[in-house]
Amino acid sequence: MPTVSRIAAVCAAAATVAVTGVATAAGAAGVPGPAFLSRFHTISTVASTVPFNGDVNPYGTAVVARSTGHLKAGDVLISNFNAMSNLQGTGSTIVQISPSGHRTLFAHITPSALPGSCPGGVGLTTALVELRAGWVIVGSTPSVNGQAATSNAGCLIVLDSQGQVRETIAGHGINGPWDATVLDQGSSASLFVTNVLNGTVAGNGAVVHRGTVLRIGLAVSATSPPKVLSVTKIGSRFAEQTSSTAFVLGPTGIGLGRGGMLFVADTAANRITAIPDAAHRLTSAGNGLTITTGGALSAPLGLAIAPNGDVLTVNGGNGRIVETTPGGQQIATRFLDRSSSPPGSGALFGLAVAPAASGVYYVDDAVNTLRLLH
Repeated sequence: MPTVSRIAAVCAAAATVAVTGVATAAGAAGVPGPAFLSRFHTISTVASTVPFNGDVNPYGTAVVARSTGHLKAGDVLISNFNAMSNLQGTGSTIVQISPSGHRTLFAHITPSALPGSCPGGVGLTTALVELRAGWVIVGSTPSVNGQAATSNAGCLIVLDSQGQVRETIAGHGINGPWDATVLDQGSSASLFVTNVLNGTVAGNGAVVHRGTVLRIGLAVSATSPPKVLSVTKIGSRFAEQTSSTAFVLGPTGIGLGRGGMLFVADTAANRITAIPDAAHRLTSAGNGLTITTGGALSAPLGLAIAPNGDVLTVNGGNGRIVETTPGGQQIATRFLDRSSSPPGSGALFGLAVAPAASGVYYVDDAVNTLRLLH
């Protein structure tokens, strides 16, 4: 599990900034309704995320929407970023965990099994989505020695519902795919991907402002892998920085909210931003409109949209989940992690809303487990 004390240090000053709501980003803030998180008070461990080969550091978290092949509706897919050596950017497995805690191996991806280009090889990230047609797409941001300084551009890896690699998507501006979300419309899909390696390695630890968000238009079929139709840069100029402990800091979690607003966890700037008209815009919105900054945020990483439209983020700096309205009001927080040292530091990445809005799944990197807040 990578230590993110560096993330906490970067955001220490920002954490004291007053919470900022930007009505222009999501309409009038109004009076927020009941917090989605207010109904949940229990944390349960579902299962270990460690597969047969010892991969650790679970990152991506996605709930299966529809049963097909080896995929079963309601199960949770989890990608691992580290191999058993605990070197970051070397993980090669996706596990599948049932609500009752039964774990199986969905995929073990080796560089030799890749049917196309993936500069650098395999190191699975938080970018993990499942399409209704049964395709699973996972990001790869690989490293030779566990440091971002030896990483390469990577790719997106497409697997079928049996867990077999069918294609890779590389180039097109994909450079360190870090997280992803998808607007799935059946025969077509818009895949949104954050990228964190644009100029970061050359920056040698200095902050550069070249992080991007791409929208990748896909033609989707049940019988053949998704075909790339278009790639549009809809976000840019996000802060990025390599780190000897946290691998890389940059735009991480993303989620598509109501009205086509794409929310981004801008980790290095300790804020949540929004990109309007994300599914249709043809130009970059820069690093977005600031929705909220500081307050309970402390290096936000994973992000998901609650059923009520609020934005859920988990912090790398203090182990908390935070609920923010689209208008920018932080209305609830829960402490999720006490396993890491110091408590709450760097253990939280992927999260997903459980079926029927019954809770929130999240991974705890400190102890390599899938947990449920319910």
